[in-house]
Amino acid sequence: MPINVPVELGDRRYDILIGEGLIGAAQAYLEDLSHGKNWVVVTDEHLAKHWLPVLASGLSDPIDPIILPAGEQSKSWQQLGNLCDQLLERGVERSHHIIALGGGVIGDLVGFASSILKRGCGFVQIPTTLLSQVDSSVGGKTAINTVAGKNLVGTFHQPARVLIDPLVLKTLPLRELRAGYAEVVKYGLINDPAFFNWCEANGVSLLSGNVSAQTYAI
Repeated sequence: MPINVPVELGDRRYDILIGEGLIGAAQAYLEDLSHGKNWVVVTDEHLAKHWLPVLASGLSDPIDPIILPAGEQSKSWQQLGNLCDQLLERGVERSHHIIALGGGVIGDLVGFASSILKRGCGFVQIPTTLLSQVDSSVGGKTAINTVAGKNLVGTFHQPARVLIDPLVLKTLPLRELRAGYAEVVKYGLINDPAFFNWCEANGVSLLSGNVSAQTYAI
């Protein structure tokens, strides 16, 4: 069974589920959010090759993918409009839940589109980078970039659920892992010296793929 970390926000509460193999068994954890039609899954062209087939195999209803260009350039007015148009073409309603399969770019973009489409519809986060797993997929922050700067236009829109599958990290470059781990270490620096010391002691082992490193006790 996956670890369940509930986010208590009243009627906006949701669960963060963490466990290996969640993407390939997604239906079991999203059954109550299914609307009996195709799942609309938004991802990028890189992830479409690696993890979209795994997600498709784990959902009982067919998927209707929307594949966007990979990279930070997709967090733009142009791609936001493109995504909203494609979602409307697929008949997405307020009761539906769009799946965001990707890192922070996809999660931010899908979350923003979900918050404004038909004045707000549901979405699910399936983050695929360490940074998005520990940061951008939770908390409801959504945004796009503008000529004035990053993340200056957006909303707070909480996901209905977050599925975190550590198996996706095995395909990440070391640079991406380090970027995510730096965010984790920052949490210790802010307010948890014991956690910071644990990160310092286990960082090399974890970044080398040693999943047997001792788990930090929260």
